[in-house]
Amino acid sequence: MLRFLQKFKTHFEEKGKLHRFYPVYEMVEAILFVPPARTQKGAHVRDAMDMKRVMFLVVIAGVPAFLFGIFNTGYQHFLSAGLKATTGEIILKGLLIVLPIYMVTLAVGAVWEILFAVVRRHDVYEGFLVTSFLIPMILPPTIPLWQVAVATSFGIVIGKEVFGGVGMNIFNPALVTRAFLFFAYPKSISGDSVWTLFSQQIVDTYTTATPLAVVSEVHSGTSVSFLAEKGYSFWQMFLGLIPGSIGETSTLAILGGAAFLIITDIASWRIMLGVFLGGFAITTLFNILAPNPDHVLALPFHYQAVMGGFAFGAVFMATDPVSAADTNLGKYIYGFLIGVLALVIRNLNPAYPEGMMLAILLMNLFAPLIDYFVVSIHKKRRMKRAR
Repeated sequence: MLRFLQKFKTHFEEKGKLHRFYPVYEMVEAILFVPPARTQKGAHVRDAMDMKRVMFLVVIAGVPAFLFGIFNTGYQHFLSAGLKATTGEIILKGLLIVLPIYMVTLAVGAVWEILFAVVRRHDVYEGFLVTSFLIPMILPPTIPLWQVAVATSFGIVIGKEVFGGVGMNIFNPALVTRAFLFFAYPKSISGDSVWTLFSQQIVDTYTTATPLAVVSEVHSGTSVSFLAEKGYSFWQMFLGLIPGSIGETSTLAILGGAAFLIITDIASWRIMLGVFLGGFAITTLFNILAPNPDHVLALPFHYQAVMGGFAFGAVFMATDPVSAADTNLGKYIYGFLIGVLALVIRNLNPAYPEGMMLAILLMNLFAPLIDYFVVSIHKKRRMKRAR
């Protein structure tokens, strides 16, 4: 395969007819093989963990949540229609719904990445592989494919390329994509009708409202008991057999991905811990201030953690190394504030029952400022010791 590929290399090299498209050739070669290029000067450390491998490890970490999302999409489809189905039928239906969304994001992301690489004459970076993999996970299964294409273009171009490409963006491109959809096409990404393809044929015993939408309703009794009445027990939400965005419902699968990212040292456990600590702290305060047991503020943190996109955002979105804080102390502060803001928005804004996306995007903006103050504090301490 390598010999076959190298037959065409001369056409893409300097003075070749296709020299302008060398980034495309380099992308294919880098994906299939270890690049032959070596650092020629300057101090450096040889390490097999290049950008390509980092990106692939992130994708591997998200596979459990992605596969469960496929199953749950098919499961919710048949459940909402009141139909019985075998495991094979459920998986097949989920594949038919989810894979087109993924293929659109992958194709659109690749086109923009290659286009900018050719124009700027640099290598095609593998960052779009992760972005294109994460975008379908944070979308509802009924999202129109043309909207997916438009939103992915916006997320890649405006969220990343205008800042200089991979490693230069200040916002998470996948969340920029979701934010664009939320504000441009709100009916396609929110509301009870977006979680299954049988939204107009729901059986009487089934609701397509997500747990977050259910708990925000006026009800009697505790929020926990009301969720249970609607069929949302803690363990059901933890496992993920509930309506929601494709990859966000199973906290169990997400925690499996978190363990993989931490073991391989790809994502920061400090940020993840900070998010959960922040969420726990603000939820404890809300529980104390809750006017009565049936109020949304009375919902305990372990329920908040398995609802909506809290766990997925903490593991896969907040930990984006480019848009997150970089100092160790800054990572704790950054994650803590995300956890606090997400649940403040979720619990105090009845028009917007989920706050993880806005919390992370807002803290992406302040991450450099957090690092600046952390470094400034360290410099002052060192100056005092030097004196």
